Amino acid sequence: MNPARAYLRSHRGRPASWSDRYVTGFSLVLGLVLLGQPVATVLGGLARTADPARIGAGLALIAAAYAGLLALARAVGPIALPAADAAWLVLSPLPRRSVVLRSALILLVTAVVAGGVLGVAGLAVLGSTGSLGPHLMPALVIGVTVSVAGAATAVLAQASQTWDTRLQVLVAGCVLAAVLAALLSTVLGGGPGRQVLVAVAAAPASVVTAVAGLAAAAAALLVRQAWAALDRLPARGVLASSEKAGRVASAAVAMDPGALSWIAEDNHWRGRTLRSRPWPRLAGRWRAAAPAWQEWRRLSRRPGRLALLYCCAALPALAAQATGGLSALPVVALFGGALGAAATATTGARRDGDDPSLARLLAVGPRAVMAARTLLPTALAASWLVLALSGLAVAGLLPSGLWWALGVATAPALSAGALRMARRAPIDHSMPMVEIPGSPPLPIGLLLWALTGLDLVLVGCLPALAALGAPPASLASHVATQAVAGLAVLIGFVRRRPAR
Repeated sequence: MNPARAYLRSHRGRPASWSDRYVTGFSLVLGLVLLGQPVATVLGGLARTADPARIGAGLALIAAAYAGLLALARAVGPIALPAADAAWLVLSPLPRRSVVLRSALILLVTAVVAGGVLGVAGLAVLGSTGSLGPHLMPALVIGVTVSVAGAATAVLAQASQTWDTRLQVLVAGCVLAAVLAALLSTVLGGGPGRQVLVAVAAAPASVVTAVAGLAAAAAALLVRQAWAALDRLPARGVLASSEKAGRVASAAVAMDPGALSWIAEDNHWRGRTLRSRPWPRLAGRWRAAAPAWQEWRRLSRRPGRLALLYCCAALPALAAQATGGLSALPVVALFGGALGAAATATTGARRDGDDPSLARLLAVGPRAVMAARTLLPTALAASWLVLALSGLAVAGLLPSGLWWALGVATAPALSAGALRMARRAPIDHSMPMVEIPGSPPLPIGLLLWALTGLDLVLVGCLPALAALGAPPASLASHVATQAVAGLAVLIGFVRRRPAR
């Protein structure tokens, strides 16, 4: 092993010179100077008393964000290596800890940064009475220790199936905590729920310090166990994580964000055995609906994903409560979530765009197939919007009215936008750059790729955006106008599909 280690040290490049150290130090100082003023502005705004009406929603969003980070760490690995190291170092007789040490350090730094952001977000939600200093440090300690503990649990889950089960329970617990905080803020917000949240925000500094100490001790214990588990990480898990990281890096280098969805899809279905069932027998014009049946079958095989999708319908209401009203962030969460719900049922349309020759073998007109493929995205977008708008109405953020009907009328435009996004071509990197004063050059190819599909959503959802911007006394005219605009956009998108 010693000759192998010496060989690795000799081929890791030349040793760092004084100029390399100077460039590194100068870059760090320049980064601190650039980030110093924004960070100081953010921290200065934290010295305020918490609003009891926003505490529950803010805590729910933080718990949901932490659950998302844990789920992401479990999905990524989290210990991964470059392709060259994963090809032969993982299977070599070298100690596993020395091979994955650099990846573990990167994970630790990432967890510390994410924990600092969570700590600042928690302090912004709970507020700080008096001076900021006595509250800032415990908040940062709690945020960092909780994040580091989550990263250590993810490493242990990569090494042991028992810890993987515990990590899944932890993610579920965070989701339940987010739901409980949301319930305390909405359903019980006017009575004992608000009193509980105010008591949490007004906890004495001694209690917060004790909680920070306990969190640090628990995190240290988990980090110690994760450090010992680095030597027994299974090669199969490290190789699988390295393959995922390599695909993501390739997509980032090629600037092809669309490839990430294919990576996630292939990773889910790889190695699974599925039961085959015959497609429904349809005659006449209804034959065009048969190719779209794959989306319905695919959705039925992932009930957990569908349940999570509908649970996310509470995010616009939580964002509105956390920001104090129906501002730009809740509206973006509302339409972005509905567009994401519609996009979960566009895999067939994307495969038709990527492989037109396979679509020709269906012996069905492309416009008819596209019309059949619009049914499921429209239904998903409509149901998601109905739940999200109902949540906003229950939270008292929207006046009484036919908001559920507005959600149904908006769904066709969102379906057209999602299908257009699924059929867009890869980014054209040969297009010129646009020089914008005071900012780096903007690639036209990337901009056009990002706006493809969003243009239909913006045009087709203008009546709904107007109604949300200034809620009218009667929604009937807005619902009718939105229904006409949404159907016009969807019909125009389907009819303009080129015949193949």
